[in-house]
Amino acid sequence: MSHADAAAAHGHDGGEDHAVTFERARFGMWLFIASEIMMFGAFIAVYIVLRMSMPQEVVDYSKEVLSHTFHLALINTFILIASSYTVVRGVNAMSKGNKGHCEDMLILTAALGLLFLVLKGVEYAAKFDHGIGPSHNVFFSCYFLMTGFHGLHVLIGVILLPWCAFYVEKFDAHHYAHVENLALYWHFVDVVWIFLFPIVYLL
Repeated sequence: MSHADAAAAHGHDGGEDHAVTFERARFGMWLFIASEIMMFGAFIAVYIVLRMSMPQEVVDYSKEVLSHTFHLALINTFILIASSYTVVRGVNAMSKGNKGHCEDMLILTAALGLLFLVLKGVEYAAKFDHGIGPSHNVFFSCYFLMTGFHGLHVLIGVILLPWCAFYVEKFDAHHYAHVENLALYWHFVDVVWIFLFPIVYLL
């Protein structure tokens, strides 16, 4: 076998090895997301059960308090929807070898996530200023647990996105499993909020 044939065979094997690694990484991320879905699903199920047993006056009072910062939650919903679009743009850019645009989109996604956290902090502060915290009643115990746990996941994403953007130069159009897995995680975070928003603020 000539050197050219050997190099071609090695390149072919390397491509296959990368495909296997890529699929394993994606499968691992899906397993992680599945476990997180079960956790959030358990939180939501407990909230629904507790909500059904709450006195109506407690529910009405809690909803009235939430209505004062409803606009912040609505803005945050649009922010996360926009961030899903930017992270898709980042993955698409990386798949075409456009590293600069991918880096920009990952940073923009992180900035949108940070804005989400800032507005969520403003929302929490408004409640704390009125003496409303996790121990105020059962409704707000569930509210702070679910939105706080979701906020923690957003914070993790906000930290990982710039880290991934920093290493974009080491990836190429055929080796970007880290970018795609991080995008999957971010979509998961967004979808969780899409469920939490109507359950907590609208129903």
